[in-house]
Amino acid sequence: MAITKETKISSIEVVGEFKNINVKKTISIKEDGNVISTSNFRTSYSNDTDISTLDSDVAAVANIFWTDEIKAAYTATLPVYED
Repeated sequence: MAITKETKISSIEVVGEFKNINVKKTISIKEDGNVISTSNFRTSYSNDTDISTLDSDVAAVANIFWTDEIKAAYTATLPVYED
């Protein structure tokens, strides 16, 4: 009896003015090749995320949508704190 865990990206969507990326992953637990459990995990990334930390498919989408203009517009909305 071999039990394995498989994680796959189910969907990637780009939303909002600043092109946030939402990612849904499906996690399947298999016993002898038969799925015995499935669950979903969701996460989102803003355009100030380090692209090198993302899955390759997500990074490819980020490289398309996270332009310098989008990043600058997002940064301009962040509060400025003075010491």
